[in-house]
Amino acid sequence: MTVVVGTAGHIDHGKTALLRALTGIDADRLPEERRRGMTIDVGYAHMPLPDGAELDFVDVPGHDRLVGNMLVGAGEIDAAMLVVAADEGVSAQTREHLGLLDALGIEDGLAVLTKLDLLATDDPRRSSRPDEVRALLAPTSLAGVPVLAVSAQSGEGLDELRLALDELRHRVEAHGQARGGPRLAVDRVFTVRGRGLVVTGTLRGGRIARGDALRLEPGGRSVRVREVQVHGGTVESAGGGRVALNLAGVERDEVARGMVLCNGPAVRATDRLLVALRPVPGGRPPADGTELRVHLGTDEVLGRVRLARGSTAEALGAFRLARPMAATLDDRFVLRWPSPAGTAGGGRIIDAAPSPRLVRRRPDATVLGRLAAPGDPPARLAALVAAHGALDAGRAASAAAALGDEPLTGLAVAAGAIPAGRSLLAPALAAPVEEALVAAVRSHHDALPLSDGLPLAELRPLGARALRRAAAVPPREAAAIADALIAGLVTAGRLERNGEVVRDPSRRPGLPPSVMAAMERLVPLLRAPAPPALAEAARAAACPPEGVRALEASERIVRVAPDLAYAAETYRDLEALALRLADGGPLTPAAFRDATGTSRKYALAILEELDARGLLRRGPDGHRLGPRAPRPGGSD
Repeated sequence: MTVVVGTAGHIDHGKTALLRALTGIDADRLPEERRRGMTIDVGYAHMPLPDGAELDFVDVPGHDRLVGNMLVGAGEIDAAMLVVAADEGVSAQTREHLGLLDALGIEDGLAVLTKLDLLATDDPRRSSRPDEVRALLAPTSLAGVPVLAVSAQSGEGLDELRLALDELRHRVEAHGQARGGPRLAVDRVFTVRGRGLVVTGTLRGGRIARGDALRLEPGGRSVRVREVQVHGGTVESAGGGRVALNLAGVERDEVARGMVLCNGPAVRATDRLLVALRPVPGGRPPADGTELRVHLGTDEVLGRVRLARGSTAEALGAFRLARPMAATLDDRFVLRWPSPAGTAGGGRIIDAAPSPRLVRRRPDATVLGRLAAPGDPPARLAALVAAHGALDAGRAASAAAALGDEPLTGLAVAAGAIPAGRSLLAPALAAPVEEALVAAVRSHHDALPLSDGLPLAELRPLGARALRRAAAVPPREAAAIADALIAGLVTAGRLERNGEVVRDPSRRPGLPPSVMAAMERLVPLLRAPAPPALAEAARAAACPPEGVRALEASERIVRVAPDLAYAAETYRDLEALALRLADGGPLTPAAFRDATGTSRKYALAILEELDARGLLRRGPDGHRLGPRAPRPGGSD
């Protein structure tokens, strides 16, 4: 990997002159910069190391009005070189730049006292300035880094600085490379006559080669790499550091500073973030609901923070961004107040694509605390799945790619997540949905004891609805997850599937002999034109509800009202009588009552049932044959 070191410090403290002395390169590249004697935009340089490797430098502006440009450079560095003029000492901008590096959590680096030639050999500042800088660094992420003194004009101390930079390179390399596949945050975009569009940035996470297909985020646009350049020379591929890419398949106005080129799932466009916040010494911390400027990589966007409920240190929260930006798990960012300008803190992304429900309301600190806790990749993935309930394929792949090189399937198993459909389910979500599915099948058996089982077409929506009540799952994916859970229950032996029907393996069609005997006792009681109430008849026959339901399901009895039923043959006789009478003219309830020798209650119940079935049709003068009534010599 090529290590990238960012300079930081007050304007005119000698950053650019120091880089020129180390590398021979003038990082002030713009005519206005040379005219004004200050770095206005980010500049770049590189220095060869004794073993043939190179160190890349990002020279950032020191002026307080150019902090946004400073963060473009600092957003993608591996280490920092804080520059302080030995004659002037620590300034306000020195503290501000150090605060920004601290907000980013930059832990590797060194501090350099420049312009040593301006101090006489017996000047007490030669001995006091290093202690002053060490005290400045002590409460920050750069506490304990080496402090050196040099002169870019005389060369004093430069050899020691080169040695310290080489040691810094080895320390950074020992920490390992970024994960998740190659990504390049764009900091410059321009066109070259005869070659087309060129972008530059710091490459992290893997190699990019000529001919590679990349994705541009936000937007997901596909581009192709025509040429790769490192330090002005064309190479077949690059594995890190400062890189220029000549791109095909995209126009100049479609690419801007802040966008990210990548080719894996780790980076995604998002307008929602869950974050672990990092306060900075002396900074004004944000309150719940405040709007801040989020600086991430080479991008910046306004966002509104919701601090987590129950977070006493107010160190966890969620952001809703004004527009999508490219992000991945564990990315670090800086928060700035829009006005008056100032650093509010920094932080780390603990979920780059949280569900809207986690961001819409004030998030819970317990959930975010699990996401922010350090741990191995399976533990981190388990926390993500638990927070979402159901983590879809895209989010799962993005998280797995950002967490390490292990395949998603192996990582999911180690995390204890349950693969279902194209998602990973948290056990706490899967268990109640599975119980709801089993309960639905058992309820079906209770209602229809003679049924072969509950149709899959009815069971699947029940599971999908249970999932969507508990987690943000799209309807189609919810149905696929329900199918997968049903299949898992079948594999485990808790359910049994026969074609498109699902049943409880412990429940077979059929009823106990005692219930069958009670059913045989009940049917004769319902053979009269005016039978007793169904509940009364069932009690008399000692027939339980499942016996009554079984008689209905097998069409041995016909229920015409909640508490009125007939034996099937009796109902057919009454139906035939009503149709015959209605065929001769309008049939009134009174006439049917007299014909059956019953009461108005029974007559009306049967006539209304026949109306509902379309066999009769009620009119102002009585009931006539309906559209579904059989006709002489015809069919239904």
